[in-house]
Amino acid sequence: MTIEHIKVPDIKPVVRYVADGDETVFPFPFPIFASEDIDIYINGAQQYTGFDISGAGATEGGQVSFNTAPVDGVIVMIQRRLPLERLTDFLEGGEFSAQAINTELDFLTAAIQQVSSDQAGMIRYDDTESPSVVVLPSKAQRAGKVLGFDGDGNPSVVSAEGTMASPDYTASGSGASLRSAADKFSDIVSVKDFGAIGDGLSDDTLAFQQAMSAHSHVYVPQGTYLITATLTLSGGKSLFGDGQASILKGQSNVFNLIEIPEGFTRLAYLRLEKGASAIKLYGRDSACVQNNLGDLVVHGANIGIHLDGYTDTDKPCYWNNFDRILIEEMNTHGVYLTKSGAGDTPNANRFTKIRTYSKGADTSGSGIYVEYGALNNSFVDCEVNMAASADSCIRLGGNSDKTLLMNILTEAPSGSLLPNIKLDSGSVETSIINLTSQSDGAAILDNSGGAYDAVNAGSPDKNRLRKTRVTDLTATLMRYDTEYIDSAGTTALDLSHSVHIVDASNGAITIALPAASESAGVSITIKKKDGSANIVTITEDGGSGPDGTSLQLGGEDDYATVLSNGAGWFITSSNRVAGNTRFIDATGTVDIDMSVDTYLVSSYGGALTTRLPPADAASAIGRTVTIKKTDSSSNYVTVTEQGGNGPDQSNQSLTAQYQAITMVSDGGQWFVISMHI
Repeated sequence: MTIEHIKVPDIKPVVRYVADGDETVFPFPFPIFASEDIDIYINGAQQYTGFDISGAGATEGGQVSFNTAPVDGVIVMIQRRLPLERLTDFLEGGEFSAQAINTELDFLTAAIQQVSSDQAGMIRYDDTESPSVVVLPSKAQRAGKVLGFDGDGNPSVVSAEGTMASPDYTASGSGASLRSAADKFSDIVSVKDFGAIGDGLSDDTLAFQQAMSAHSHVYVPQGTYLITATLTLSGGKSLFGDGQASILKGQSNVFNLIEIPEGFTRLAYLRLEKGASAIKLYGRDSACVQNNLGDLVVHGANIGIHLDGYTDTDKPCYWNNFDRILIEEMNTHGVYLTKSGAGDTPNANRFTKIRTYSKGADTSGSGIYVEYGALNNSFVDCEVNMAASADSCIRLGGNSDKTLLMNILTEAPSGSLLPNIKLDSGSVETSIINLTSQSDGAAILDNSGGAYDAVNAGSPDKNRLRKTRVTDLTATLMRYDTEYIDSAGTTALDLSHSVHIVDASNGAITIALPAASESAGVSITIKKKDGSANIVTITEDGGSGPDGTSLQLGGEDDYATVLSNGAGWFITSSNRVAGNTRFIDATGTVDIDMSVDTYLVSSYGGALTTRLPPADAASAIGRTVTIKKTDSSSNYVTVTEQGGNGPDQSNQSLTAQYQAITMVSDGGQWFVISMHI
C-alpha cells in the first residue's frame, strides 16, 4: 500500500490578487502542511481573523474564504510561512518510515522555496560583478546621512544637506540636540499617516492594521474610527490616543474589537465601542503576560475585558495590569476571566479602579465574573453597578481560587435582590476586605461552603475568618457556634462547632471526637441536657478518648470540655471528674481555701481548727466541701467559719478517727449536708 504525501512542486509560495469588492474566495496553488502555515495580508497588513483556510495537506494547494469580501482595489496576498525547524527524529536501529522521510523532505523543499522567495525581493549585486564592499558603513558614520555610492559603485554615506533629512529641529532647553526634520517626524506614527479618516463613516480598519503592522507605537488622534474587523495588538506594541476623544467604534458585537495574543503591550487613552469582547487577552501566539491597559472607556460591548487561558499551558494569561477603566452598557459581563481550552487559568492579574456600570443596559451576567482564575487575581478599589436583569454584581465561579476583593462598592436598583458577591460551589480561598454592598440582595451569597474570609464585609456578620492564629486578643463578647444532637447511635464530630448540646431522650448516644492528630489546639464542650437514663459516651475516632479513656455523661446537665494537643484529648473541665483531695497535718488554726473538694486532716500533733471562708465569699457560694479526721488521737478537729457562726450556725467537732462532715454554702450560710460520727 502506498501512503500519499505532499509533493512540493516548483512554484513560488506566494500569490497576490486585486480584490473586486465581491469575491470572497481566493485560491493558492502551492501546498501547505497545516492551516497555520498561511499568512494573509491586505495592502500589507496581516490579517488574523475573518477568514477560513482549506486544502491543508493537498499537493495542489487550497483556498482562503473571507467572511466578508475585501474592499475593491486592495491587494490580497497569500503567503506560505513555515517555522524553520526540524519535524522528525529517526532513532538509531529503529524502523525507517518512508512517510516520515517524505514529509521531512517535503518540508525542507518548502522551506528552501520560502528562503528563495524572501531573497527574490532583495536588492543585490549582479551575478557578473565581484563587489569589494558589501557591508554598510557603521551606525555612527551613517547617522543623519543618506545612502549613496562612490566612484567605484560601492556603498557610502552622503551628506543630506538640502534634503528633508537635513538637521533643522532643536528642542528648547539646555542640552537639546540638533535633529533632522524626518527624524523628528518619525517620533510618533499616527493612524492618519496610513490613511485613517476618523469621521465615523469611513472604514478605517485597514489603516489601523497597516499602521500596527509597520510600527511598534501608534497614536490615534481625536476622531471616531469605524472598525469592521478585529485589530490585533502584537507583542511589545502600543496603541494610544487622546482619551475619550479618540474613539474606536466597532461595526457590531459579532467580532472582538481588539485582541492581545502576546505580551508586553500597552493600550491607553482610548474609547472603545462595541465588540463581542471589546478587549480580549489570550496566549495565542506566545505568553500573554505583562500587558498594561489603562485610562480606557469601554462602551456597549457584549464583554468589556475578556481574559482567556485558552489552549496552551506554555502560553498563559498571567500578570496583566488594568488601571482606571470604565466599562459601561455591557450586554453580558464587564470583566470576564475564563478558560476556553486546555490552557492554564488566568492567574495573578491586577485590576485597580475598574468601574463596571450597566447604565440602563439589560446586562445578563456580572460586572466581574471570575469563572476560571487562580493565584491572586486581585480587584482593588473597584465599583460595580448592575441592572436588575444581571446575575450578580460580582461572581466567583467554581474554578476560582485565591481571588482578592478589596475596597469594593457594589450597587443595584432598589428592590432587585441582586447578590452583591456570589460565591459558587467549588470557589476557594476568596478574600473579601472592605465591602460596601448597596444592592438589596445578599451581601455575600455563599454557595462555597464557607471557603472564604471576610473583613468588614458581609451581613449580618461583617467579619468571617477561617483557621486563624492570634497572639494577643482583647474581646468584649465571644459567641460560639453550637450544634444540637438528638439522634441515637454514634455521631462523629467535625471541627465546625465548639459547643455540642446532646439530648439522649431517644436512646444512648456515643460522641466520637475527631482524631487528636488533626485537631491540635481545638477545644470542644459536650453537655447532656435531658433527664433520661440514657448515657452519653464520649470517645475518639481512632484514638483512646479524653484522658486516655471513654467518659460517660449520665445525669441531666452533665458536661465535659476537652482540649487536643495534637497527640491526645485531655479533659480541662467536667462535673464528671473526681474531686481533688488535700492532706493537712497541723495544729492551731488552718484556713480552708476551697481549692479542692476534700480535706483529709490529721490532728495528731495537737488540737486543730479548720476555718471555712465566709459563706458569701465568691469561692464558697454553691461549693461543696468535705473535711475528714484521719488520725486516732484524742485531739479534736473543730470546723468553724471566718466571721460567721459555722456550719448549721455552730461550730462542728470531729472527735474520733474517720469522722467526716460535708457542707455547702448557699451564699448566706454554711449548711451540713452529711456527717459521719
